[in-house]
Amino acid sequence: MPYHCVAYGCGKTSEDGVTLFKFPKDPEEFRKWEKQVQRTRTRWIATPNSHLCSEHFGKEYFEPRLHSGVLKLKPGAAPTVFVCLRCSFCSGRGCKNCLPAIQRREIAAEPREHKTTAKHTGNQIMPIQSDASDGGGHEHVTGRWKKHLETNEEQPGVCEMCGTTGNISTFFSRTKRFCSTSCSRSYSSNSKKSSILARLQGKLPTKKAVVLNKMNKVVASAGGPDAGFDWGSYLERERSPAASVSCFTHVPLCDQWDEIAVGMKVEVLNTNAVLPSKVYWIATVVQIAGYKALLRYEGFEDDSSHDFWCSLVSGEVNPIGWCAITSKLLVPPQDVKLNIPDWKEYLMKKLVGANTLPVDFYIKMSEGMRTSFKIGMRVEVVDPKYVSQTRVAIIDQITGGRLRLVYTDQSDAPENAVSDFWCHMLSPLLHPLGWSNSVGHAIKAPVNSWEAASSGLKNNSDNAFLLFKRPRTVYMDGGFFEEGMKLEAIDPLNLGNICVATVQKVLLDGYLMVGIDGTTSNSDWFCYHASSHAIFPKGFCNKNEIHLTVPQGYDPHTFTWDDYLEETKAKPAPAHLFNADYRGHGFSPNMKLEAVDLMEPRLVCVATIKRCVGRLLLIHFDGWEDDFDQWVDSQSPDIYPVGWCELMGYQLQPPPEFGRYL
Repeated sequence: MPYHCVAYGCGKTSEDGVTLFKFPKDPEEFRKWEKQVQRTRTRWIATPNSHLCSEHFGKEYFEPRLHSGVLKLKPGAAPTVFVCLRCSFCSGRGCKNCLPAIQRREIAAEPREHKTTAKHTGNQIMPIQSDASDGGGHEHVTGRWKKHLETNEEQPGVCEMCGTTGNISTFFSRTKRFCSTSCSRSYSSNSKKSSILARLQGKLPTKKAVVLNKMNKVVASAGGPDAGFDWGSYLERERSPAASVSCFTHVPLCDQWDEIAVGMKVEVLNTNAVLPSKVYWIATVVQIAGYKALLRYEGFEDDSSHDFWCSLVSGEVNPIGWCAITSKLLVPPQDVKLNIPDWKEYLMKKLVGANTLPVDFYIKMSEGMRTSFKIGMRVEVVDPKYVSQTRVAIIDQITGGRLRLVYTDQSDAPENAVSDFWCHMLSPLLHPLGWSNSVGHAIKAPVNSWEAASSGLKNNSDNAFLLFKRPRTVYMDGGFFEEGMKLEAIDPLNLGNICVATVQKVLLDGYLMVGIDGTTSNSDWFCYHASSHAIFPKGFCNKNEIHLTVPQGYDPHTFTWDDYLEETKAKPAPAHLFNADYRGHGFSPNMKLEAVDLMEPRLVCVATIKRCVGRLLLIHFDGWEDDFDQWVDSQSPDIYPVGWCELMGYQLQPPPEFGRYL
């Protein structure tokens, strides 16, 4: 039998275009790999001949490709990408419907009677006596090992997700690694990047999304696991700056980012040293682009040939003094050509008066990634099929503040698909349960008694209004919007257009139902708050030289508001009713960022700021026609700094031609 990947459900061999890596000889590293595989094969035991393929390692664990194209792991690399598909036939235990043939043969070859094998426990080897295999590599543990587990359940434990301590017997799952179901699922969503990718590319209804998906598949198959989008090469080729993290008020470290500056000194892994173990060296920040930075090792002076990009929030970049505290070695790069007899004296001169990362940098980052929203919480969110109504949904996944919402009513979902929606927790499209009834907004009627009960407010633990940001208070002493008033508004179904629109209905708490003039169906009415920066007084587009989309039948070159108001016998909404608050921002045209395609909100794409009009930004998706451009507010939670997707483990959608930037 050829060597194959032992990861659950994989079983790939070298003939499948992957590189196989044998388990390390070092006992500690061997155990680390084994534990990672056991996340999806709970009782599986590694052998010296076990292999894992390159698809289970993050791209950061690979050495730069050699001329021969051979993949090589960095010292200390560990597999992190594992997915356990929930088979409907065997519930994940393993069967012919979910396991590759090579792994089924491996299982069939195992003795069906009691057997004794060896399990590494630290530096010791403990015998395990087990009954017949269950078909998925999971063994029913008996004898001394079962007794060992029972004894351990009386010991204190620490949750691997949140750090909560307690009696391990009360912990969740057979592995006793988490204090709750929520922590278990959160850990999975944070660590399984391929699982997120599978969800993102599972249902792609638009042509644009299909093209992006095809491009990803082509490049992934051609380039292997390190074929991800390279922001550094792309920025250098485009010669474009990236928006500063401080511009994005909803992302981690936005308030602390002004402390990060070019010229700052840090300690990073030295990849320019040929040593059997990890060593570090001091580098200078040469350029900053979002969360990414271009670094230069000390000793190269003005030589930029060895500069390299890395993420400042990867955990691999540390403040000066970190190596001394953690007993790590500082070793200069081997390619330094300067003749420096005393490196200590050289570094002392370089470090005098230099800035470095704040000591609480990663603590602040961790705090910024926390959220009060929980998986399983019920909310109300806009129905993308009928934007004039909301639907009840359950939070199924949380990634960097972005929520995957699964609608409770799946009666209109396509066959073998789940009706879901992605949005940020700060999105104006998201509301607490009961919001629609409280303001008079239409909500899709429940289709069964269970959903009807879940939509009620009595004794509802999900009625957490405090988690939601309240819109700006609207004062109505000087009048308010009235039904029939005309205005200009961003078209919710074509976010690159600002259109002539009408207030169709006034709801409670300052909310309005706005319809784009020329549409005949009220299903296209959209709910905007009076304080929204997506609605404007008449003349806004003309004043700012923006193309105004006029109703069908009117000529945009001859259209005038005065004639239109007279013809429709309508009055405009007074300018003082609109939110004109603008305190400035740090964005400017040509800046790069990562932005949600709001017409396909599961996709976060490489994008460029095309225009800035006050606090309004026109976002262009790189590699796509101008027809896909979208207007967003500068404080929108749907735009992110360069490197955000990498930080959160979210799939970034590159430009269609991104293969040239690998």
